[in-house]
Formats: sequence, structure tokens, C-alpha cells
Amino acid sequence: MNSCYKTLVINPGSTSTKIAVYDGEKSIFLKTLRHSSEKIDQFKSITDQYEFRKEVILNELIQADIKIEELSAVVGRGGMVKPIESGVYEVSEALKVDLRKGISGQHASNLGGLIADDIAKSLPNARAFIADPVVVDELQDVARISGLPQLPRKSIFHALNQKAVARNFAKTKGKKYEDLNLIVAHLGGGISVGAHLKGKIIDVNNALDGYGPFSPERAGTLPTGALVDLCFSGEYSHEEVRKLLCGKGGMVAHLGTNQAHEVEKKAAEGDDKSLLILNAMAYQIGKSIGACASVLKGEVDGIIITGGIAYDKLLIAYVKSMVSFIAEVAVYPGEDEMKALAENVLSVLRGEMDAKEYK
Repeated sequence: MNSCYKTLVINPGSTSTKIAVYDGEKSIFLKTLRHSSEKIDQFKSITDQYEFRKEVILNELIQADIKIEELSAVVGRGGMVKPIESGVYEVSEALKVDLRKGISGQHASNLGGLIADDIAKSLPNARAFIADPVVVDELQDVARISGLPQLPRKSIFHALNQKAVARNFAKTKGKKYEDLNLIVAHLGGGISVGAHLKGKIIDVNNALDGYGPFSPERAGTLPTGALVDLCFSGEYSHEEVRKLLCGKGGMVAHLGTNQAHEVEKKAAEGDDKSLLILNAMAYQIGKSIGACASVLKGEVDGIIITGGIAYDKLLIAYVKSMVSFIAEVAVYPGEDEMKALAENVLSVLRGEMDAKEYK
């Protein structure tokens, strides 16, 4: 059995595409390809970008002298498919159909599986996969119910990174992820806080445009009645309200920036408004962690804070002051989605776990 598989990882974002090549667990190539807004705006839909992005990736690999014929797998960031359980999925026709449709929404990550499959099919021995997309759904039934049957709560969050850091934390304790109860808070452009019960995320906020803490650019939970009044005020179109919820909410609405490190710097220098908004975001994160502790009935083996904002010492100190009484708080700053994707697929290639079928 081959012990050193080579894997190409593809992670499309709105104006960039991250690519990496791993030889086993070792990264041998990593690059972020930037796409100008002018170029992206030429395409009517996300799926129309498919050929453009694929060619950019292949050209970059050629320039880097990467021998793609040696690849054992190509894995793409999982897109907005229908809700599925956590795991690694081999790209199938059914999966590609739903990625093209954007069955749960339009997002650049929908391109990941499509490009991965196309590249893998051109190679002699490569397979194509996605892993832990944002629509991973392991919610317990009671967590789905809202006060209106027309508006059930949805599971849309940073599944890939939450699962990866939870497994890493478990390893540091000499235990399996499936044996622990954990709370994981991913702090990035969006913020998700999940309750992990013995390997299943049984409750988590919709970090895209739903409820939970506000973030650098998302509004999070809002006063419902006031939101309805705003929608019917005549001052905003449907599209403008959606943008307020995701893109122009949170820090952007209060401070005009989505750069958390800039806000932290101003707060540290004595800017009262920056400190207030930073503390308010930290407060909502801590409150959500406390709510997850109640979901786990107080049996919490650890609290993990991850994502880019986990570098913010002021915010982390505030959150710790709220939740340290619950359990140990471990901080894993940043996110390594490329490594997480590669490690997931490597487990399948080595026969340590089975790839799942998307139906």
C-alpha cells in the first residue's frame, strides 16, 4: 500500500483560489491565486467561473513544476449542497448536479468539487473528493425548531475547521474526538459556536446569515420586530437588507471596517467606541458558549476557540473571563482548511475511514 499519497487541495473563495499539494501530511506547495473583481464580474454566475478558475490552477501547477500525473487525489472545498452528515464524500454525478445548482445557495466553494473532479478525471490514478462542507448537519431535532414552522433553524457553519481543531484537541488529551463533549467557537468573517456531543455537532448557529454573535461583517441575532419594521420601511430593497445581514453588518455597520485587528489596535490605543464594539462581540461569543454548555448539560471536556480573530488578545481575554468556569479553554489561532482537507482525504486513501456516497 502506498504510504505517501500526493493530494491536490482546491479552496475557492469569492475573489481568490487557494491551492496546495501535500505529499502525505507534508505540504510541498501552497499558493493563493488572486482574481480581480473586474475579472470575476465578467461572469454571470459562479458556475460560469469554472473553466477560468480551472485553467488558472493548472497553469500555476505547471509553472511550479508540479507533476499532476503523480496525484492520488484531488479534494475541493465542499460547497452549498443539501444538508449532509460530516465526512469525506467522493465526487459523484449527483453531487456535481447539486454543486452546479447551488442547491443550498450560491457560493464560490461550489466550484471546488467540480474542478477537483475534472482534474482527477484527466489523471491516471486520481480520485476526487469534498470534505465537511458548510452544510454539514448533525443537529438534534429540538435544535431545528424555531417559533415559526416556516423558519426552521439551519446548520450552516465552519464545519471543516470546527471538526479539525476538535480532533486535534482530542489528540492532545490522548483521547478520541468521539469520546469528548466540546464547545468550539470559530471566529472569522462569520462566527459559529457549536456544541459537540461525542463526535456530533448537535447544535450550532447559522453563521452565514442567521442567528448567533455578530461578526466583523455579519449582523447575527437581531431584534426581530425592529428588523421587520426595517424591511418594510421603504428605505431598503430586499437585496440591501440581505447585504446588511451578511456583508455590511457587525463591525462594518458600527465601525466601517471588517478588519478585526484594526479594531483591536484602536481599542488598545484607547478608542472607546472600538473597545465597546469589540467587547460586545466578545460578550455575544461568551454568551453563545454558555448556551452550548447548557445544551451539553454542563458536561464539557473543553472549550476551543479558533479562526483568524483568535489572535485578538483583548477579545480572547474577555471571552475567557466569561467562560473559563465551564471548562478548560484552548486557543487555536487561525485556520488551516487546506491541511484539514488533505488530512481528511489521506485518511480515506490509507483505508482508515470510508468515503461516503452523496445521494
